[in-house]
Amino acid sequence: MFIAIASLMIHSCSPAKRMAAGTHTSLETLLADSSLTNAHTGVYVYNPATKKVLYTHQSDKYFLPASNTKLFSCYAGMKYLGDSLTGVLYSDSAGQLRIIGNGDPTFLHPDFKTHPVFDFIKNTTAKEILLCQLQSPANPYGSSFNALGKGWAWDDHNSYYMAERSFFPMYGNIARFTLKQGVVEVSPSYFKNRLFNNDKLLTSFDVERQRETNAFFVTTSSNKNAVEVPIKQGPDNLIVSIEESLLVDTLKRNIQFAKTAYSSLVQLKRIHSQPTDSLLKPMMHRSDNFFAEQTLLMVSNEKLGYMNDRAIIDTLLKTDLKDMPQKPIWVDGSGLSRYNLFTPQIFVKLLGKMKDEFGMDRMKNILPTGGEGTLGSLYKPISNQIFAKTGTLSGQVALSGYLLTKNNTLLIFSILVNNHNTTAGNVRKAVEKFVMDVWEKN
Repeated sequence: MFIAIASLMIHSCSPAKRMAAGTHTSLETLLADSSLTNAHTGVYVYNPATKKVLYTHQSDKYFLPASNTKLFSCYAGMKYLGDSLTGVLYSDSAGQLRIIGNGDPTFLHPDFKTHPVFDFIKNTTAKEILLCQLQSPANPYGSSFNALGKGWAWDDHNSYYMAERSFFPMYGNIARFTLKQGVVEVSPSYFKNRLFNNDKLLTSFDVERQRETNAFFVTTSSNKNAVEVPIKQGPDNLIVSIEESLLVDTLKRNIQFAKTAYSSLVQLKRIHSQPTDSLLKPMMHRSDNFFAEQTLLMVSNEKLGYMNDRAIIDTLLKTDLKDMPQKPIWVDGSGLSRYNLFTPQIFVKLLGKMKDEFGMDRMKNILPTGGEGTLGSLYKPISNQIFAKTGTLSGQVALSGYLLTKNNTLLIFSILVNNHNTTAGNVRKAVEKFVMDVWEKN
């Protein structure tokens, strides 16, 4: 008898039952949507002015956040990278130029029209150039970092969104292939002699890279006319690194590679490359994984004196981010890893910190709004009233950001949906309907 009554009570309190009675809320409508009924969903909507929670559902539970993780990397970059990026550190004496990579992903990246660091290296009168990697004895986590992040899917190695991390990125660590008069061409041209099966005239193509080498093979397995494939980092052969090989080929002059102890290069000069927000804005607008990963490494170099993602994450969580309502499980800069775990309350707390520390004007510039970037097909009726970061992995959809409501009330929100069994588009539409309803009623 007790079980039957309990079952009846639970059923009567379900979102579907309450909606049938005509008392449904915006949140109940979202949770009852057919795209989310079998999913794990967390919602937190907060008014920072009144300090009131407007909507909450499983907001203290952990979710896989996908690219919402980039909000944490963005915070770190805004906090520690200053107004402009340090492209390289260097020392010059006795006709020798030592260049120390700072992890700057903009070096020779085609998105940027000017390249001050490249111009400096190209115009040097030094007789000898050494491309150096610092080795800090203060690093308790090992000598450096892995090219691939913890928990990344190894079989995505050929996908443009999984460019490998490095201490001196070049060309975005991506090889770009295009068709010209039926022939596949590659940039940087250094890889021309490593492109195979390129002896036929084509109207479309694809490219597959061997997982452990920079050997690229043209295939006809798709109808693409442009392809981007990550460059394999590490030794280009037994003697030199891929960074050295690319720089030698680009500059057309000899360069040597050296690993240098940190203590021997304490007096270093800097060359700035690009305004910091010119990196962070595309990182958030198109959800650029590579920019996010390198941002975290640059912050590590600035704050700790060496590049290590694990070390800088641990440091930030113990200092600037120690006031999170729950402890984040944070393992990479981009959100590619399925080991990341965050709660909706964590993201709302972080977004509140970003608003308070950096101002809403800067946040509005960095985050996409309706009709822009990853929100390109969404939230068009409230363009310039929503500023948010999306997140998508297989089975996972996330959206966290700011909402300026119809009544001009600023809200901070986070909606995390895990383990859905429909399309990401269906979930995004359900979330959009909820957000639009919140905008209308508040």
